[in-house]
Amino acid sequence: MILLLAGTTEARILAGYMAEAGIKTVASLAGATRTPVAMAVETRVGGFGGDAGFEAYLDASGITAVIDATHPFAAKITTRTARICAARGLPYLRYERPGWRSRPGDAWHEVADYAGLSAIIPVGARVFLATGRQSLSQMAHLADRHLICRVIDPPEVPFPYPNGAFVVGRPPFSEGKELETLHALNPDWMVVKNAGGASGRAKLDAARRLGISVAMIARPAVPAGIERREQMLDALEWAEAHGRI
Repeated sequence: MILLLAGTTEARILAGYMAEAGIKTVASLAGATRTPVAMAVETRVGGFGGDAGFEAYLDASGITAVIDATHPFAAKITTRTARICAARGLPYLRYERPGWRSRPGDAWHEVADYAGLSAIIPVGARVFLATGRQSLSQMAHLADRHLICRVIDPPEVPFPYPNGAFVVGRPPFSEGKELETLHALNPDWMVVKNAGGASGRAKLDAARRLGISVAMIARPAVPAGIERREQMLDALEWAEAHGRI
C-alpha cells in the first residue's frame, strides 16, 4: 500500500493514474480546505498527530512506500516524512512540480522568505496576497500597507490587521478571471509563493499584462539526498515499481 500525501492538483491527477494502474493507494489530505475535490483512491483527512501518530499509522495501515506530493512550501511535512521514512528504511519519493521562471515583461522581485517583503514593498502600497490564509500570521511587518488576502473558504474571523480585507476565490483561475480580479482590486504589488504549476501561472500572466510588480517568495530547501521527481510519468513509474498489486 502506497501512502500518497496529497493536497495539490498534481497529487489528485497522480492518484487517478495510480487507480487506473491498479496500484493500491491511500491518499492523505491535511483538511485545510472544507470541501476538497474528490480523489480516485481511498482518502483520509486530517493530521496524524505528530511523529508518533504518523509512525503508528504507517504500521497500522501496512504502508510499504510513501509519495510526498504535498505543496512545495509544506516544508515541515516533507522534512518529517523524509526523516521518518529514512529511519524505517521505507521507500520515499518527493514529487514536486517545477517552479515558475520569469519571462520577458515580468516584474518579479525574488525574496528568500516573508521577512524580506518589507524591504521591497513600499509603505502604503496596495498588496494582493496570493499566499493563502495561513501566511497572514507572518505579515505583521506589512501592516502599514493595504493588504488583500485571497482565501478559498469564507473567513470565520476578522482580518488580523487594520488596513486590509479578505477576498474569496476558489481555484482554478483562468487568466481572464485573474484579470477581472486584479482590475477590481487594483493592487500595486502581488505576493506569490513560487509554487509552480500551470493553473497558478494565470495570476502571473495577468500581473505581467497589467504591469503589477510581483514579490516572488523562493521555495524552502528540501532535505538533502532524497529521491525527487518533477514529471507526472516519472512519479507514476516510481509508484508502479513500489506498489503494483
